[in-house]
Amino acid sequence: MKNFLLKEDFLIGAASAATQIEGGDLNHSWMNWYKEGHIKDNSTPERANDHYHRYEEDGKLLKELDLQIYRMGIEWARIEPFENTFDEHAIAHYVEEVKLLKSYGIKVLVTLHHFTNPMWFEEMGAFEKVENIRYYLRFVRKMVNAFGQLVNEYITINEPNVYATNGYFFGEWPPGDKNIARTIQVMNVMAIAHIRAYELIHEIRQRNDCQDTKVSFANHMRVFTPENPKSARHRFFTRLTERFFQGSLSKAMMTGEFELPLRRHHSVKKGTYCDFIAINYYTRSSISGLKDGVKKGVPINDLGWEIYPAGIVECARTLYAIRPLDIYITENGTCDNHDSFRSRYIYDHLQAIMAADLPIKRYYHWCFCDNFEWVEGETARFGIVHVDYDTQKREIKKSGRFLQAVTQNKGVTEEMYDEYVSNETYQVK
Repeated sequence: MKNFLLKEDFLIGAASAATQIEGGDLNHSWMNWYKEGHIKDNSTPERANDHYHRYEEDGKLLKELDLQIYRMGIEWARIEPFENTFDEHAIAHYVEEVKLLKSYGIKVLVTLHHFTNPMWFEEMGAFEKVENIRYYLRFVRKMVNAFGQLVNEYITINEPNVYATNGYFFGEWPPGDKNIARTIQVMNVMAIAHIRAYELIHEIRQRNDCQDTKVSFANHMRVFTPENPKSARHRFFTRLTERFFQGSLSKAMMTGEFELPLRRHHSVKKGTYCDFIAINYYTRSSISGLKDGVKKGVPINDLGWEIYPAGIVECARTLYAIRPLDIYITENGTCDNHDSFRSRYIYDHLQAIMAADLPIKRYYHWCFCDNFEWVEGETARFGIVHVDYDTQKREIKKSGRFLQAVTQNKGVTEEMYDEYVSNETYQVK
């Protein structure tokens, strides 16, 4: 059937990251990465979407789209441009942005770390060293106290596995290292950082008599499958890749149980360190060795990633088996530069979620508007709002109107399917 209903109390919204949308010549790791010439199209995060100055305009767009929830990031380098020197005006800006969104009836989920470090922290070794966690926690304390009762939901760290592997294993992101031991060390330290931040946020809010605190971290989850299921080698590398990339790290951050290749720090006790499961899901990887691959004959997006909607439920089921908690899809979206198949992508993933026997409560589309897509620069468009980077003009895409209609109608009708989805097809590898 083409039509389906959303589950009761299911919420739909969008997500973004500070570095990718705000703009500004800030002294952080990704501005430094741009200056070193690593962005494919030579675009700069200094431009991005100028959201820092246009947040009121963007807030009105979120309201116009009838989105119920919004995941927003905080730029640490803006808050603490120099070590132990805080910009109170920047802090007040974020407080005002949250107040604006709340005035529109939009519930805010705040992400405290989303890939980017102030350069003073980066130059200290960032998350390579356990002793550096105290600097991150000082920033966390500052922001949680500043938001007070305005914000009760936090993501401590976004995609620690992507941060670690892209920056320290493949060398494609800052700091550009290619060292497996250092990759594992960074994963280890980020797991400890999350656990301590989880405890700190609860401590601060409990002391202020806030009983509704919800904290988690955003898992970047993939489905890994052997290129040739009959090959023992392919099956071995599939298991190895899954464990190295996400399995061990997810379990450590959720439960405090550190399994190889990670090592438990003496200060960490076993427990539950998430109040909901947060999943960022995009694709399935085909494995024949130590590199990601894509099977032949499968649907792909404009970056060549496989489109595999069933995987969103498979990943949710994997994490639910570790801790049976409510599940938020904190990112799901696709690079579709001409908005020619995004509505179908959203439809297929939401349909899979609605058919699942899991407590999946929210869907945050990645992303709200086209933005600075890390090393891809401005060439990879993921938004439901089109951005002309030269003029900063915003225009809601067809896929944005589809997501709005899903929210308004609490599901997909036959008429909606015919209008938005029926004529859209995926490209095939």
